[in-house]
Amino acid sequence: MTCNNQQPDLEVRELGNILFLVVPCYNEEEVLCSTAMKLEEKMKALADTGSISGSSKVVFVDDGSRDGTWAAIEELCMRDKLFAGVRLSRNSGHQNALFAGLMTAKDEADMVISIDADLQDDINAIDKMVDEYNKGCDVVYGVRDSRKNDGIFKRSSAQGYYKLLRSLGCDIVFNHADYRLMSARALETLSGYDEQRLFLRGIVPLLGHKASVVKYERGVREAGNSKYPLKRMLTLAIDGLMSLSLRPLRIITAVGALMLIAAAAVLVYRIVLLFMGQAVLDWEIVTFSIWAVGGIITLSLGIVGEYVGRVYFETKRRPRYNIDKTAGLLNMGDNND
Repeated sequence: MTCNNQQPDLEVRELGNILFLVVPCYNEEEVLCSTAMKLEEKMKALADTGSISGSSKVVFVDDGSRDGTWAAIEELCMRDKLFAGVRLSRNSGHQNALFAGLMTAKDEADMVISIDADLQDDINAIDKMVDEYNKGCDVVYGVRDSRKNDGIFKRSSAQGYYKLLRSLGCDIVFNHADYRLMSARALETLSGYDEQRLFLRGIVPLLGHKASVVKYERGVREAGNSKYPLKRMLTLAIDGLMSLSLRPLRIITAVGALMLIAAAAVLVYRIVLLFMGQAVLDWEIVTFSIWAVGGIITLSLGIVGEYVGRVYFETKRRPRYNIDKTAGLLNMGDNND
């Protein structure tokens, strides 16, 4: 759990820096009170030991919830100055909500840890993350030690996805989601990345700051339903793949070249058979060839269309999110573009 590429003059930070926890929420009314209580205990324990400043905060980001999530956040903010809230004007998606919280905190905190509201990620890893920050790391990744609590499908698909990204040349931390610590310096660098379709777990390794890993065991959700059903997981997976790699386009080019070579080989073979006096009429082979070529062309057009469509959305430069209101925070912008 030491910083990667550690240098002899590695900065060692003083204790007592300001920590903000950023917690994206979408319809989390059922778990919010329990989550707030646990995070309050953790933050106060860290402050009592001098590991973090007493000015540290827990920032809940309401991603356009339709239940009583924002009302619960406002109540927490009125009860204790430890808590703060940011409400987005509409549901902008987990990655945009998380980014909104990070950009909110970057000018007020020395370090920021992002964690999901269900607290399936072990909050005891926060202590180790802060220790790594104090040793001079600007990014600390929370990495799952195992996936024993996942079902067979989720475990195999997730691990297969990470392996696929790595095979396509993407720099990604295996078994890491969005549980991480980032320093204010790292967040300032992150603010310069203007992608509209965010995939933070793929972007953060590109920042180039000193990083380390803290391993933890992921628990089970206490209440409510997961806000990441299969459809959203697939959308995030596609966003990650297409925002980090051009290899799918290059694979299409390679497949096209192989098809041309195969077609040339078949043509030569048929000509040889003709000179040998053998019949070459075989409608089944012809039909199969047409279907295969048509399917590959359609798939290729679809992949190219995905990239073109994303370029189209990037050129619009629309804001990733709009902030409707805040609670418990002094310095806030209205949006981020």
